Amino acid sequence: MDDLAILELLLAVIGIIIAIVVIGYIIIVFNGLVRLKNNIRKSWANIDVLLKQRSDELPKLVDTVKGYIKYEKRILTEITQARTAFLNADTMQDKARADGLITGALKSLFAVAENYPNLKANESFIQLQGRISSLENEIADRREFYNDSVNTYNIRIQTIPDRFVAGMLHYQPEELFKAAEAERRDVKIDIGMDNIDGTARHSRMPQPRPRKRGRE
Repeated sequence: MDDLAILELLLAVIGIIIAIVVIGYIIIVFNGLVRLKNNIRKSWANIDVLLKQRSDELPKLVDTVKGYIKYEKRILTEITQARTAFLNADTMQDKARADGLITGALKSLFAVAENYPNLKANESFIQLQGRISSLENEIADRREFYNDSVNTYNIRIQTIPDRFVAGMLHYQPEELFKAAEAERRDVKIDIGMDNIDGTARHSRMPQPRPRKRGRE
């Protein structure tokens, strides 16, 4: 075998090795991106289950509370409307917006409940508040994990060399599960009444001070 044949054989072997390395790397990147994509889907599925469980508790909460509160019926209407929006939502973005509305309305309701001792002592309300608060915490934890997975995935598909493999797979960036504006705002309750022994009454308006008479 002459030198030219040996060189050709050596180049062929090197080419095969390079091809194996490239193909192997593409397979590793492919599997990694698919795994991230599946993690995102699984994370969202877990959130969706919790959102549905919380939604199922809302009618019972409204029925329990409506017999106690007098001047904040608007909050119950907001909860009912937000639940309807969630049930009618088809996309993750729509469900995320409805989730924010529900969370904001629940914050307002639980803040108002502080003004009704009889309601706070109601066994059904205590159990529902504990159940819903537990679900809220779980949703927050799962949302954080989901957003972490989305961030990792979005960075991977936008950086080289993973970007080339993502392009071949037609992978697009995923959206974060963001808190809605209603959820980010601080709760402001305009009650307009004082609460004594679990019953609400309108607060007294401050009386103007009498003017001092000047010297005649």
